[in-house]
Amino acid sequence: MVLLPYAPSSVAVARQRLSTDLQENGVFSTAIDDAVLVVSELLSNALRHAHPLPSGMVRVAWLRSDDHIEVAVSDGGAATEPRAGRPTLSSLGGRGLGIVEYVAESWGVRHDGETTTVWAILPAPAQSMNGQVAALREAG
Repeated sequence: MVLLPYAPSSVAVARQRLSTDLQENGVFSTAIDDAVLVVSELLSNALRHAHPLPSGMVRVAWLRSDDHIEVAVSDGGAATEPRAGRPTLSSLGGRGLGIVEYVAESWGVRHDGETTTVWAILPAPAQSMNGQVAALREAG
């Protein structure tokens, strides 16, 4: 978990920290890319639509289980509930949670007092499952 300033520059920091942590834990690069994309979308939405936490920060957290990763962004809430939009082709925005919905196995919103957390669960297999994946990579 990291607390980051309520600022656009925090998106790059969150992406880098998540990517490094997952690489060090042997997660497939495609799963890392998906997790980083989802964190970017969730954090960008928090910065665009919500208030910071009372500390003036936003919280980014992730938890890796055997074959999944849960990513979550917590903020101070907004006037509206986060939901996937259905933008027109010419719309300049509104695709963030639609992307999350497409990439993640599930996602949702939790409320705890003044804190709103948007979370997503993604598949994140390790690079080697009983040696099968590593062998396929070497053969390819």
